[in-house]
Amino acid sequence: MVARTGSTNIMIRKLIDLLDKQEKPLWQKVAEELQKPSRKRAYINIYKINKYTKSNDIVIVPGKVLGIGNLDHPVTVVALSFSKSAKEKIEKSGGKVMSLYKAVEEIKDFKNVRLMKQ
Repeated sequence: MVARTGSTNIMIRKLIDLLDKQEKPLWQKVAEELQKPSRKRAYINIYKINKYTKSNDIVIVPGKVLGIGNLDHPVTVVALSFSKSAKEKIEKSGGKVMSLYKAVEEIKDFKNVRLMKQ
């Protein structure tokens, strides 16, 4: 049996530590998702974000956002990474793209925040 070592990416390890130290259970859940192997992390398409959100929601994706589909309302999307087309479509709809590091500092009100995993 092989012991799990966790991510070899030092930035992701530091991010997981930062998220684990937060008091909000949402950040701890995101840290838990980021500890999974990269092949098992979430890949969310724009059309799914469009389907399950309302205008001005905040979506947290513990993985990558891909650009398949269209977005017809402004949302703030927080993720580990974004494809180029996903960034363009989010910004074109009037939304914002944000890294997980920045979101930990900026998001204080969790009323309209959604976690999307698959």
